[in-house]
Amino acid sequence: MDNLKLDSLKPLIQYGALAGIGLFLVYKTMHKPKREDEIPIVGSSGFLSSYLDAFTYLLKAPEFIQRGYELYPNGIFRVAQLYHWEYIVCGPKLVKEVGNTPESVLSFYAGVDEMTQTKYTLGRSISEDPYHQLTVRSSLTRNLHTCFPDVRDEIVCAFDDVLQLQGSEWKPLPVLPTMMNIVSRVSNRLFVGLPLCRNTEYLDNNVQHTIDVVRSGMSISLFPEFMRPTIGPLISHKELSWARALKILGPILEERLAKEAELGSDWPGKPNDLISWLLEIAVGEQRTTEDLTLRILAINMAAIHTSSMAFTHALFDLTTHPEHFLPMREEAERVVREEGWTKAALNNMPKIDSFLRESQRLNPGGSLVMQRRVVSKDGFRFSDGTVLPHGAFMSIPSRAVHYDTSNYENAATFDGFRFERERVEHMAQHEPSEQDIFKRHMISVAPDHLPFGTGKHACPGRFFAATELKAMLAHLVIKYDPPLRKPTNKRYV
Repeated sequence: MDNLKLDSLKPLIQYGALAGIGLFLVYKTMHKPKREDEIPIVGSSGFLSSYLDAFTYLLKAPEFIQRGYELYPNGIFRVAQLYHWEYIVCGPKLVKEVGNTPESVLSFYAGVDEMTQTKYTLGRSISEDPYHQLTVRSSLTRNLHTCFPDVRDEIVCAFDDVLQLQGSEWKPLPVLPTMMNIVSRVSNRLFVGLPLCRNTEYLDNNVQHTIDVVRSGMSISLFPEFMRPTIGPLISHKELSWARALKILGPILEERLAKEAELGSDWPGKPNDLISWLLEIAVGEQRTTEDLTLRILAINMAAIHTSSMAFTHALFDLTTHPEHFLPMREEAERVVREEGWTKAALNNMPKIDSFLRESQRLNPGGSLVMQRRVVSKDGFRFSDGTVLPHGAFMSIPSRAVHYDTSNYENAATFDGFRFERERVEHMAQHEPSEQDIFKRHMISVAPDHLPFGTGKHACPGRFFAATELKAMLAHLVIKYDPPLRKPTNKRYV
């Protein structure tokens, strides 16, 4: 009887096994890993022609990346660089995977090292042990409310001192250098406090160091890796910038270290600034004037470069689209009248916030962001089956994403109050919550808005940057008149 039952079940078992094998083969076919040499190339694949493309890419990178994005909007393609392939990752799903993958698999720091040549332009200790990032992420952000009165005071003084405008006379000013001087002063009011934040020699060194890092990093990247240890120190001006900073910062840092040694870490009158925040977490060799000076230089470089560029673009956008000026002035004057100049008041200036976010969207810092390097020995596998090997470089096409009409209506058109309207519409359609104030906010990150990246390594300094930029723009629209307006008692810039 049992044998009879078994015989009757054999066909079912056989067909079931065949069906299982078939499904397994289909699954394996659909999920077969795509090797790096199977990833499509934008440009040429030949040995010599790909090198020619790499040189062409230096001049026409946005065109290469846009072409690839249009062909593979939710996939991965690659473009030839001088010494490696750059894998460009597209589509919200894959971008999230990059952003949420641990540093031990996809390294943010290794990606930045390749882009800026950190060990030569900022210092080997910055490259190998970036502990100062924790200070920016924690202490700096946590103290923004407490320190905002100092930030506001320095904005007022810096605009007056740097612009040096008198009466209603027009005065031509180079925008980016002027903004770098103002941003440097405002940032250092928080970093090192008075009177050093107004020391011309100290500020000039920080600004020049910022320029040198960007230029030197690009130049060093043009040489093959085996030549960089020799060429890097010859091109970089790091040692000169460091020596100048050490001359000014050295005595101050030695005094701080001596006070801690004598009176403990919470000594009376201890300044609430970046130096103190660094000393709270620095250990061993990190607690030297030499290393601390490098950290302060590095944080200055990041703050000055990004915020100065962002504010410069915002000024050009305001000049091009002056219809935004009066609504922002009215908003800023009303909020300041009702709440004063506070960090919390800035959250009630959605037009100013939206204007800056839109300016960032249309003026990304480059065609690519979120640079990563695969550091896992096993490589990295995306959910679509694509596998990148150990050592591969990847990035996200920010400009293409920001100009994608599937992400933004009239994506190529500047609409300064775009995000304010979206937030109002969202509030009208949903039950209000504490998180709603940050919907499409300047500090919010997403796969379709990448000025600060997204995921685990979203820019830790974005909270300070947004506070600084919004306070500067609010000050500017209140105090200064735009071109083509009837003169008032305001001064012109």
